[in-house]
Amino acid sequence: MTQLQSTKLKIITVLWVIWGLVHALAGVLTIAQGAPDSIAGVADAVDPAMFHATYHTATDALINQHGYNLLWIGLFTVAGGIYIWRGDFTWLFFTAVVGGLTDVGYFVFMDLGGFVHFFPGTVMTLVSGSAILLSVWVGLSRRNSRQEARTT
Repeated sequence: MTQLQSTKLKIITVLWVIWGLVHALAGVLTIAQGAPDSIAGVADAVDPAMFHATYHTATDALINQHGYNLLWIGLFTVAGGIYIWRGDFTWLFFTAVVGGLTDVGYFVFMDLGGFVHFFPGTVMTLVSGSAILLSVWVGLSRRNSRQEARTT
């Protein structure tokens, strides 16, 4: 592995660890709060008063399931970052898949829906997108390096 590839992996690690910690914290906060406050915390571009109503207990359960998913996905990407730092390309791939697919859903339903402010939500989407683009760059340069080594 080249020095440039190693540096890119370290940058990817920092991006995924930040993204993962933010999402793990969001998961804990989502589980700890009731549905109205959890929804208002995510859909921060909507007046929080719009969410204060009486909800069926199944709503809290559904929101808590979402919080649990945020928690494990966040912890997974933090673990992925640790392995990426060490140069593990398997974790590079799976971290990009898990974090990336999570943010695709967020982008489509929350960002494009106009329910969130730029910070922190859209910024986190940009963080994961940057990590994914760098991952593709590193993966392709690694593949090209291997092909060049085989032909010489």
